[in-house]
Amino acid sequence: MGAYFSGSKVLPYFAGAKSNAYYDGVKVWRSGPGDFSPFSVARRLHVAASVGNYALFGGGMSDSYLSVDAYDSAMTRTAPSVGLSNYRFGLAAATIGDYALFGPGYGAYETGNLGTTSGIVDAYNSSLTRQNPAPFGLPRYHYGAATVCNYALFAVGDNWEAPDGEAVTVDAYNSSLVRSTPTELSTARYLLSATTVGDYALFGGGRYGNIAARTNAAVDAYNSSLVRSTPTELSGPRSSYVAVTIGNYALFGGGNDTSTTVAIVNAYNASLVRSIPTALSAARASLAGATVGNHALFAGGSNSTSVATVDAYNSSLVRSTPTALSVARNQLAGAKVGNYALFGGGASAAGVEATVDVYDASLKRYQSS
Repeated sequence: MGAYFSGSKVLPYFAGAKSNAYYDGVKVWRSGPGDFSPFSVARRLHVAASVGNYALFGGGMSDSYLSVDAYDSAMTRTAPSVGLSNYRFGLAAATIGDYALFGPGYGAYETGNLGTTSGIVDAYNSSLTRQNPAPFGLPRYHYGAATVCNYALFAVGDNWEAPDGEAVTVDAYNSSLVRSTPTELSTARYLLSATTVGDYALFGGGRYGNIAARTNAAVDAYNSSLVRSTPTELSGPRSSYVAVTIGNYALFGGGNDTSTTVAIVNAYNASLVRSIPTALSAARASLAGATVGNHALFAGGSNSTSVATVDAYNSSLVRSTPTALSVARNQLAGAKVGNYALFGGGASAAGVEATVDVYDASLKRYQSS
């Protein structure tokens, strides 16, 4: 049994199995995801990646740092039998072949105090079995991750052993989880973001300098042979933003420039030509991104306070604004599985969240209950 809306009424229809779900904040009977669970623990500064029939959310600051939440395409939540191998936040994740890789990060509150940077990498296959490939050559956190052809790339980041804190190192893992080290990024930086368009993995922006932090606009591109090039820079320096790919475009949206939070979006096509589409409807940093159907979604974030705004760009770069998140929050994570984009966790005015919002290909929103 399903439902459609006619004026203020909810009218029933039959369309496959019934499911009880929140649709744009109202609980109704309709076809689509049924009642689905929030995270097993509240978390922020975590990451997400998709593999096989699962979207995985792991790491971050939470009440159970090692746990990983997995959602299948029916929105059923489960968990791998083995969690992450150590506590970490400020990590990044990428998918290559049959593996979702969760890179190292900064040690979270495992004993009540911050730990140290780690080089450990956890890889989950489509059966949610964990393996541990070779660790990073240089432990670090707040780096970027993207996939290009047969490689998952993890680039630069923050490391206290480096002279000014940040690194230029790039680690590449192929579909057999063999690690190599391509040419370093053109400049050292951290708090950058990355995505893939055409035959290129793009790494843009970031900060550099721990004592007097400055923001960078540089963009580095790696092709399928891991040859690096430097396309046109972002239109301005940027950090703590998000990158999402839709169709023929890689979009870099929001973030902090040198002194303010911005709504600017930069788009790179598969030929690495940059354009500037309509800006986000609200300036914000520490937001999340995911793709579903014909849309790239930019969700949540903060600008003095947490926001719930969601912006959607189609493959022609036309922007729309679907229903906002059920809870305004930042430091959340987004991933896609099946016909859904999931946005989970984050920090809200009430504290650290376990809430999960789901958008289908028509941009209808459902929320965990």
